[in-house]
Amino acid sequence: MRRLDQVLYYLRESPMLGAGTLLILLIALFGILGPVFVDTDLARPLSTTPRLPPSWEHPFGTDDAGRELLAVMVVGVPLTLRVGLLAGSVGLGLGIFLGFTSGYLGGTFDTIVRGVVDTLLTVPGLVVLISIASTIREEISVNIMAMVVASLAWMWPTRVIRAQVLTMRERAYVQMAKLNGMSDTEIIWKELFPNLLPYLAALFANAVNWAILSSIGLEALGLGPQNDPTVGMTIYWAITFSALIRGMWWWWAIPIVFIGLVFVALLMISAGLDELANPKQRKAV
Repeated sequence: MRRLDQVLYYLRESPMLGAGTLLILLIALFGILGPVFVDTDLARPLSTTPRLPPSWEHPFGTDDAGRELLAVMVVGVPLTLRVGLLAGSVGLGLGIFLGFTSGYLGGTFDTIVRGVVDTLLTVPGLVVLISIASTIREEISVNIMAMVVASLAWMWPTRVIRAQVLTMRERAYVQMAKLNGMSDTEIIWKELFPNLLPYLAALFANAVNWAILSSIGLEALGLGPQNDPTVGMTIYWAITFSALIRGMWWWWAIPIVFIGLVFVALLMISAGLDELANPKQRKAV
């Protein structure tokens, strides 16, 4: 109950965080409750009449393959969110481990981590992702796509977390913890980690946002899971069959609207958490 009160306090303190959280919850509920009201079998090819514009019977219209786009979004939005959450979690988890350990311990390990991160950050990420996805194109599934994106999602969190830890390790409470006999591991997870939680939450929102954008970019190039109706693959098929030129605006506009809503929600959450983590950004009452 105390934690719930704390969450509600944060949401009241940052209206942007509250609005972003509400929007992402609505998007998640669309995917969770959608199958209750929509027949997801209509997301399969040849399940209905093709090339129908939006109407009462088909609110989002149908595509060239005879798929109901409402059903496609009900199935595809959760898949796209899963890619972002998996890739963001793996990338941030690795970034937390490397950032905290290298920033606090220093020495040779820190030099190696810093060198690897600084080197890899100079490499165009999209080129690397395209190369990896092209190599394993035939075996790509939603989970494998998430791991492909996660292979580059750890570098920026590692860098920024390390920078934060470098400033925190010299503070008085850390020195007092050392004098009290706490081990390095205890200091990291009991003293440093809790103080960075709002910052880490904002990093997670950014990591998920970047992962979704990267996965959609790969899928729009045809390097995604061919048999899964993700939002990115829906855009890919719309491009492949020249939906825009043929006047089938709903085929590409609807997935783009959902992408825009997800990005806006995650950016609002990230900005709200950043406002909580940085008191200087809070508005004066």
